[in-house]
Amino acid sequence: MSYQRGFVIRGTIDSMRWILRLVVNAAALAVATWILSGISITSSSMTRKIITLLIVALIFGILNMIIKPLFALFTAPIILLTLGLFLIVINACMLLLTSWLAGLFNLDWHVDGFWTAVLGAIIISIVSFILNVFLPDPDDRRRG
Repeated sequence: MSYQRGFVIRGTIDSMRWILRLVVNAAALAVATWILSGISITSSSMTRKIITLLIVALIFGILNMIIKPLFALFTAPIILLTLGLFLIVINACMLLLTSWLAGLFNLDWHVDGFWTAVLGAIIISIVSFILNVFLPDPDDRRRG
């Protein structure tokens, strides 16, 4: 019974961590959308905007989990030569790909161009970093 309880608790922690990451991504995307005029959300109601941002955050997270490591692998020499700055370009590409997929799914969220995507990627990285600093790590509670 204790094994099952541990499994359930671990599953709950993993689910909460996944939901927190989704919300952090959505918040970071919202900040970038608010700051940059080249990233737009055209939904009419606030509820629709929130749902759109959550779906876009899900798409963005999946792309960052699957496609971004492949990009990083194939561009590793460039990343090393630029001391990691090329990762900003990869993040911008992920943002543009997210925008393209959002269009395919008829979501009202769009990134206008490459340089807007670069600025958006920088903003999203900074906001995500700041939010993740203030969010507790569920594993820390079990250690302490």
